[in-house]
Amino acid sequence: MTATSNQTIASTAVTQSKSANRRRWMTAAALAIAAIVVAHLLDGWAWRVMRDPNVYERDWGRLLRALGYLPTWLIVAIGCWTHDRPRRGWQWRGALLIAAPTAGGALAEVIKLCVRRLRPDAETFGYLFRSVGDRPFSTGGLGMPSSHTLVAFSGAVALTAVFPKARWLWFALAAGCALTRVMAIAHFLSDTVAAAALGIAVGTLLAPSMLRRSVAPDG
Repeated sequence: MTATSNQTIASTAVTQSKSANRRRWMTAAALAIAAIVVAHLLDGWAWRVMRDPNVYERDWGRLLRALGYLPTWLIVAIGCWTHDRPRRGWQWRGALLIAAPTAGGALAEVIKLCVRRLRPDAETFGYLFRSVGDRPFSTGGLGMPSSHTLVAFSGAVALTAVFPKARWLWFALAAGCALTRVMAIAHFLSDTVAAAALGIAVGTLLAPSMLRRSVAPDG
């Protein structure tokens, strides 16, 4: 087999890989959009049925909310750094566990400023939006997407990349964080579903490149 043939085969394989990856992202985007649309249709039901304003007065509620609290992920990252320190590339695995939630939280704040949808009112169901002229750079009181949920799902993807055998646990915890945000009437269901989709995207984009660095030869 000639060198030209080898190059052609390699080029074809790269093209096919890129095409398959593009199809996966398009499929994921379509599923995410469908889930967000369905969540909007269920917002009224969730607002009426799922509410529990006292959820954060319970230990399990506070635990699940903490998954959306950025300093929690710093502690997780420090634990990973401590555990992995003797291994090559230890910095990158721990860095992923704080970088993904941080990027997710930052993205949530930016999108809130663009969408400007208010958090749900406990007494009256409906979507209200804040005008651009009213506190244009403040995210206080804005709910789309849920920052806690986006941080939690970004972190869940990062944890899955580092500790894949426990992926079901990481995503269950992230979903629990999202559930408590709806129960507390802090967010519409659609706020959390949109945040979950974005969080998964953030983690999926960051994890491969950072973990490749963790196994790359030194030098």
